[in-house]
Amino acid sequence: MSKSSHTHSPRLFSSVKRMVLAAMMAAMSVVIGILCKNFLNFGGGMFRITFENLPILLAGIFLGPVAGGTVGLASDLISYLLSNQIYPPNPVVTLGACAVGVVSGVMAKYVVKTHGIRQIILSGITAHVIGSMIIKSIGLYAIYQWAVLIRIPLYLVISSLEIFLLCLLWRQKSFRYLFEKL
Repeated sequence: MSKSSHTHSPRLFSSVKRMVLAAMMAAMSVVIGILCKNFLNFGGGMFRITFENLPILLAGIFLGPVAGGTVGLASDLISYLLSNQIYPPNPVVTLGACAVGVVSGVMAKYVVKTHGIRQIILSGITAHVIGSMIIKSIGLYAIYQWAVLIRIPLYLVISSLEIFLLCLLWRQKSFRYLFEKL
């Protein structure tokens, strides 16, 4: 099979390298999520200081929207199963995690196509607004009602820190090399 037929393949992962990177991103998100859900969880789960979306953003931006959404789905479900959360699984919150990966991937692949700081910032902001601030907040509204709106300023800070960390990583040549020839 020629190389060009692989680029338009309907498969989720077109290479072992992409699959391994996605699995690593999901594993990183799970570990970060579990640590944060268990140790930086305030207000019965409404307020969490967490950077679990950082690997999901990475997957979306550098591996594409389908891989980003898959990493978001897998990491949210697995971290829920392995953490001591007090509320039941919420499919809308899981949809929000998927949206972070999908939206960052769509922004990176179709809107801001050139890898770099601008792509990271615009993809990260859009993904967080839609996935974290809107969709996840809607999912948590059933539990916390209007108090959930307090999450929005918290996610403004968290998303800014995640985007800043991704920009710092992008400045490292070894990091760029990992994602450049995918």
